[in-house]
Amino acid sequence: MNAITTTSASAAPASRIARIILDILGDVPRSAEPASVSPRVRAETIAANARRRAFLASASLSLPPGPLGWLTVLPELVTIWRIQAKMVADIAGAFGQKSTLTREQMLYCLFRHTAAQAVRDLVVRAGERFVVRHATAHALRTIAERIGVKLSQRALRNGVSRMLPVIGAAGVGAYAWLDTRQVARTAIAMFSHEIAFESARSTEVPARRMDQLAREAGL
Repeated sequence: MNAITTTSASAAPASRIARIILDILGDVPRSAEPASVSPRVRAETIAANARRRAFLASASLSLPPGPLGWLTVLPELVTIWRIQAKMVADIAGAFGQKSTLTREQMLYCLFRHTAAQAVRDLVVRAGERFVVRHATAHALRTIAERIGVKLSQRALRNGVSRMLPVIGAAGVGAYAWLDTRQVARTAIAMFSHEIAFESARSTEVPARRMDQLAREAGL
């Protein structure tokens, strides 16, 4: 009985996180960032600004003590992911690739470092190119649910840290800074190379493979 209750309790935040991810994918930011003559340098500047914004936003949302702190966990995730999504779009712009930015690329950049198994088949490195595979709405929803399961554990840890507001705020802010740095690295690595797009007909195979990977991982 306790196991059932625990599973049910953990499923609720995971489901909410999955819905948040799908909302973000449904509104991929548009960027006004022009193609740069020094795209890598410009991308690093964009990333540095995003890291600062992520740190400040995360730390400030972590300040409310006790039970109030728990209420800021999901709003913090939304805020950080939107900062990171705009950063990814601007980095794509700096490399002259904002017009082809897709949901699949955004999902890959945001979560490759935290849920690599879930997104590994969305974007594949092939020599000096990155191949982006179109995903159906069902495949994207499945991936978002798996990411939600993994990140709900992180949200729980962040919620616990809010019991010590000042120390917890610094720690959560630092985590957001590091997380944003990882997202930027993924984006720069991809957009600094040639990108090819696979047709929609091939996307169901990666989706089935992701189901297999998820079962093997116990997700």
